Order: sequence, then C-alpha cells, then structure tokens
Amino acid sequence: MKYIFVAGAPGSKWSSVVKNIYYSPSIDRSDYTDERTYYHDASGTMQLMHLGAYFDPGMEFDLPESLSTLTKKQAEELFDKPFSGEGVRIIKSHIFSYYENIQYLKELWPECPIVLVHRSDDSCLGWWVKCGHFNITYPSYDKYYVDLKVMAKIITRQNAGIETAWEEHDGF
Repeated sequence: MKYIFVAGAPGSKWSSVVKNIYYSPSIDRSDYTDERTYYHDASGTMQLMHLGAYFDPGMEFDLPESLSTLTKKQAEELFDKPFSGEGVRIIKSHIFSYYENIQYLKELWPECPIVLVHRSDDSCLGWWVKCGHFNITYPSYDKYYVDLKVMAKIITRQNAGIETAWEEHDGF
C-alpha cells in the first residue's frame, strides 16, 4: 500500500480522523512542517487540527477539480511532492469526496484505502465557520471555495459524492 486517501467536506472533522492515523509507525510524516499546521480553539481549548500537506484546487498542492485529467504518473508526482521519507503517505483532499474522483482513486489505486468522512451539510458549514472559516492559515480556502455561498454549495456536492459512493459500494 502506497497511499491512504482521506476525504471529507470542509467542517466534516475529517482532520481529526487524519490525526488518529498520522502518528502510526508505518506512516510517512515527512510532509509535516510548522507552516503546514493550523490550530484553533473552537472546542474550547487550542488544538492542532490541520497537519501535513493538503491537496485541493488553489491550495499549496493544487489539484484539478476533476482528477481524471491527470494520468496516474502525473497524480503520483503531485501526491509525492511534499514527502521525502518512507512509508504510507496520507493524501488529504476535499475534492476526493466528489463521486467521480472516488471512482478514479478506486480504479487507479485499488490496493489503497479511501477514508470518507461524512457529516451533515449544515454541521460541516457551521463547524468550518467556527474553526476560522476563511481566516484558516493552512490550508488556504479562498481561491477555490471563494465565499460562504460557494462553500455551502461545494459542501453539499462533496457530501452527495460520499453518499453516492457509500450506497453504490455498500460502505466499501
């Protein structure tokens, strides 16, 4: 297994899931830098919530909205870019939540798990706003997600992709 793909809409609390996997001994954590962290106190205490590289349109590791525009080699070159170590690499992207991108990942990396985190649309948007919304310092959301109206629409589309994949594949 080369990768663990993790996806969830902004505010789904998927970064908490990532933190529980990230410190496993088989994980390559070489994508960690202080600049790739984000702390917030939405839960009442200041906590590290984002760590390591994030991939999305307009983010530090810029992915196209439709992954099918990339060959497997091009995708792997991008996925591997922030890493220098060995072990399984956690690749995090909100756009992996789109149904067509889930299918792309399943087809090209059938041996790699895909972790999908789902939370209701309203809960996602509310939590994301509480955690800092467009003031989140890493990753940057402003280029692709633009404003709250666009963010709400994208969260709905991402959650719909997860729900469709879940139903079609019997929860994987």
